[in-house]
Amino acid sequence: MPTASLSDDLPPQNLHPLREYQAPELPEPYYDRYEPDIPIAIDFGSLSVRIGLTNSEQPSNVFPNLVSKHRERKTGYNLTLVGNDLFRESVHYPTLRSGAKSPFDGLLITNWDYVESILDYSLEHLSVTSENGCLNNPIIMSEPPAATFGYRKGMYEMMFEAYQAPKVVFGIDSLFSFYANSKKKDGVVVSIGNNLTHVIPVVKGKGILLNSKRIDWGCEQELQFLQKALALKYPYFPTRLNQSHTSNIIQDHAYVSPNYAEELATYLDLDNLEKKDVVIQVPVEAAAEKAKKTEEELTRQAERRKEQGKRLQEQAQKKRLETIAQKEKEFAYYSELQEAILGLSKTEAERRVIAEEFENVEDLHKYVDGLQKAIRKFYNGDEEEKEEEVDPAAAWPLADVSDSELNEEDIKEKRKQKLLKSNYDARMRIKEEKRRAEEEKIQYDKDQQEWRARDLEDWCTAKRFELAQNISLYRKRSKIMEAMKDRKSLAAQQRMKNIAELANEKATGNGAGKKRRRNAGPTATIDNDPTDTFGTNDADWNAYRDIDKASLEDEQERTNSEILRLEEELLEHDPNFHHEDTFAVQETFDWKNLVLHKFIHGPRQSLTVAMQTEGHDADELLNNPEVIRRNHQLHVNVERIRVPEIYFQPHIAGVDQAGITELIQNILERNSDKNFEVGGQLRAFIENIFLTGGGSLLPNFEERIRLDLRSLLPSGAPLHVYKAKDPQIDPWRGMQKWSFTDEAEQSYVTKQEYEEYGPEYIKEHGLGNVCLKDF
Repeated sequence: MPTASLSDDLPPQNLHPLREYQAPELPEPYYDRYEPDIPIAIDFGSLSVRIGLTNSEQPSNVFPNLVSKHRERKTGYNLTLVGNDLFRESVHYPTLRSGAKSPFDGLLITNWDYVESILDYSLEHLSVTSENGCLNNPIIMSEPPAATFGYRKGMYEMMFEAYQAPKVVFGIDSLFSFYANSKKKDGVVVSIGNNLTHVIPVVKGKGILLNSKRIDWGCEQELQFLQKALALKYPYFPTRLNQSHTSNIIQDHAYVSPNYAEELATYLDLDNLEKKDVVIQVPVEAAAEKAKKTEEELTRQAERRKEQGKRLQEQAQKKRLETIAQKEKEFAYYSELQEAILGLSKTEAERRVIAEEFENVEDLHKYVDGLQKAIRKFYNGDEEEKEEEVDPAAAWPLADVSDSELNEEDIKEKRKQKLLKSNYDARMRIKEEKRRAEEEKIQYDKDQQEWRARDLEDWCTAKRFELAQNISLYRKRSKIMEAMKDRKSLAAQQRMKNIAELANEKATGNGAGKKRRRNAGPTATIDNDPTDTFGTNDADWNAYRDIDKASLEDEQERTNSEILRLEEELLEHDPNFHHEDTFAVQETFDWKNLVLHKFIHGPRQSLTVAMQTEGHDADELLNNPEVIRRNHQLHVNVERIRVPEIYFQPHIAGVDQAGITELIQNILERNSDKNFEVGGQLRAFIENIFLTGGGSLLPNFEERIRLDLRSLLPSGAPLHVYKAKDPQIDPWRGMQKWSFTDEAEQSYVTKQEYEEYGPEYIKEHGLGNVCLKDF
């Protein structure tokens, strides 16, 4: 393994295997204490089924609410498996697991044949016997709050018509759980179910359903959200995650954050991430690691890298030769231009030079002098030739003599001397400019030193602001230059528009330009049109800057030089400005500074990136067992708190509803007597806030609700938040406990009442739904 793949002095990260659902090793037990006339309690949830006779304190059978059907090809025998049996038999019939289905589709039952198969399976394992062909036990069955008429109608038909049960009663699972756990009759029930979350106030042992609240979010939506989040995080992950995988990830690693915003702000800090990042390893078969390379192979690899470096050097040298060749061509061309403008008037010379995209004649001389120095430096090295002192009158005596006093040969010599003299003058001006620049720099350094001595903090603030402005300008210009590469971008289209407009006005003579030239007379041309005033205003030449990429590059270089100068000053004098704060470091790829890298790969460097940096071949990366193993890893970090946080902030998942704490607050403030005194309803509510349902098993759930409510209540309020002893089994225990009460006996709907009044008939009780037929 390459050394770059290992983090400095850090132990290997703990790997957690990706768990599948594991069915119990023993088959589903058969109940041996069956008695007729004893009520059968059925907690028929969308995720799992819990069933048992109420003469036992525990449900005799608990299994997933799944059915799978298989047809044996050889014998033609149809096999229907329910619950854990289909997972055990999937070893022999692999299609059973993939073909497993629930009778529920979201909140509704859509396959009543599956319901019948599940009930047949359940009653068989309860060892139900009958001499009259009927089910002789009363049925207590759970249902969701505000259960639809279709749900109750289907269950009535199943119990009374298919099984001939003597009587049936329905109740809400979360209220049964409250009945099993709470010693008080008043309170607030928070039920985190598989599809929905409910908050139900309970007064005198009766659920007030008209004041209950609901969030369209539960465990199933939680699993789907995590599955989509991981698919977005790892779009090319080689293994597809199913709901069983994501369910185990949430159960094993997710938790509710007591302070979500504060923890999220520091979650991806390296030290914090090292503790909280969870690495989940998906099973993968990787080829055995190849034997270590021999010295000969290592030598060949080093030679290949050396050859690659040599090729790069040759390419760089070739590029430099091409550049200097281009500069020599430009020097020859612009030297001829210098000679050509010597015979022109000052105005004509300026126009000719501006047409070549120079600001003035002096700018041309300066550019030619720069080319000459660059060429001389390339051939002579970094040594600069000293400018010899020259007496212009002695060196170029003909330069200032009138042409009328010279013959033809002297005029030609005069032109050469004028060119040499103009180049000399340009060099002298550059030298003078350098001298003035040095003097200005000395004065600038002196002013800056006085400023720092007077107020260092103000100086640092001003320099940081100036640096930020230059960096912003640099990035903005970089975006424009990058956009120009795309011909469909707005910047590229605007550039082409400017080019077209300039070409149209100066070449084709359309519009006002054509009109001006007609008025100028028959001898007017595009070069001598007296009515063409383009260029007299300095702003006219900005159009060339809009179409010239080279000018943008020059400005970018100047801005970069200014950034470097400011950073150098700040590094020297600002105690709070460090190398890590420089623009170059910020723009350099450093995985420790990249939030996306830490989010995807955790607190360690990506092995693939490390090996690529070391120069390993693509084939070596593709076949490296360690790379393959790491490519089958999931880093779960922010998701550990983000997914559970949706219960408190549903907008994270795009659900336009209030969170659990807000719903409880709404019930306390609007649906109570607001009396904090002993005996008051509000006091009774806050003294008994009860959590139930599988979603409440997440760590810190009750602590989060307690902290949120504590911030809303007066100091010293007797707040008590607690969780069911077993949130998944307690609904059944509540049904078993309730079955022995007089209220239960009076709440059954008999088969005769069903046949007389129809499936819409129900009897209200404190733990069930209410009749809404009058509304």
